[in-house]
Amino acid sequence: MKRLATKVYLAFLAVLLVFFLLTALIFWRAPHGARDRGVLEAAAAVARLALPDDLRAAPDLDERLAGIAAALGGSAHLFTDDGERLARAGGLVPQPRFEAGRSHWLSPPHDRHAPAAALRVGEDHWLVVALPPRRGDPHGFLVLLVVLLLALAVGAYPLARGITGRIEGLTERVDALGRGELGARVEVSGRDEIARLARSFNHASARIEELVGSQRTLLASASHELRSPLARLRVAIELLGDEDTRPEGARLEALQERIVRDIDRLDAGVEELLVVSRLDLQGTEGRSEVDLLAIAAEEAARFGLEAGGESVRVRGDDRSLRHLVRNLLANAERHAGREGLGLRVEARNDQARLVVLDRGPGIPEDEREAVFQPFRRGRGSSGDGIGIGLAIAREIAERHGGSISIEDREGGGSAFRVTLPAAPTSAAASGSGALPG
Repeated sequence: MKRLATKVYLAFLAVLLVFFLLTALIFWRAPHGARDRGVLEAAAAVARLALPDDLRAAPDLDERLAGIAAALGGSAHLFTDDGERLARAGGLVPQPRFEAGRSHWLSPPHDRHAPAAALRVGEDHWLVVALPPRRGDPHGFLVLLVVLLLALAVGAYPLARGITGRIEGLTERVDALGRGELGARVEVSGRDEIARLARSFNHASARIEELVGSQRTLLASASHELRSPLARLRVAIELLGDEDTRPEGARLEALQERIVRDIDRLDAGVEELLVVSRLDLQGTEGRSEVDLLAIAAEEAARFGLEAGGESVRVRGDDRSLRHLVRNLLANAERHAGREGLGLRVEARNDQARLVVLDRGPGIPEDEREAVFQPFRRGRGSSGDGIGIGLAIAREIAERHGGSISIEDREGGGSAFRVTLPAAPTSAAASGSGALPG
């Protein structure tokens, strides 16, 4: 990170140095505009006072030009508009630009080698003066440049450190997250790209903390839920292995049935945990358009039912959506039986709706949110299963951009309604079958 701070700092200095040099060059080479115009006009006015009114008839014109040249330490020549040289004093000078019509520089006023100017001293006369080369001390300019660079260097350092310091703070928090500090967050300041990066990190960190926390809760609860059937299996195996306590007849059959149910429960629990793990690892890649009615029909056939409604396509994972439908049907059958159990798919504008109906005792409004929590069961629950089927169903729906809600069914029972975004290319078509009333 120190290297980045050094790079940013040197970049600031380089930009400031180039800017300063270009500015100095432009200032040094460019005309000085209105200020120089005023100087030229003032010089022309003074020259007119030093020269006679009738320049052609003046007998002492050369002497006056010599006095002007001596005072300036350079040269002075008098021209007419026709280019005729009336008088001269000193060395050579450039000719004026006669078409200019007013006083003008013949070389830039900052030209150290040959500063010269043409002064309008009459209606048709020009006084051209050439000043001696200026011998300024270059060391003063260099000293000024060094002082300015030092000032800029001192001023740029806090700015460079302000940028890289925030990045260093973000790096420390990332390292902390990597060490397992899931509560690591970055203080967000400003509205620039680094602030956006900090907000993204905080969001990702919070999401990771949430996922890891849910995983820990899930594993802890699952271990508790699976311990009961494992304990019963152990007792059953001990009973079967002891000749003195081994049951016979109807008791043996009941024990065997109980063993089978516990094994089925363990198998279902392991399958649900595998689904949860797969959902945590699954992204949006590999999703495709699937027919929700076709999935519902195939899963309904497992329960001896027929799905009805409309054919509507959604974009998602086929395996996860099948598990969603299966969990809802299994939950309805477990708590309400197959009597009155139904399944229907509907298309509503840009949404696909899957509705699972039952004729059970219903779910009170104050318990409808609780049944979607892992290992939470409503009043009157049979206790079969490990209690995460509906939680997984909601997770699958939300991973597909949808939701699940519970409503009262007309005539008694419950209606589990799953709403998913329909695929853009989905075309609704009528399905077959009907739901029981």
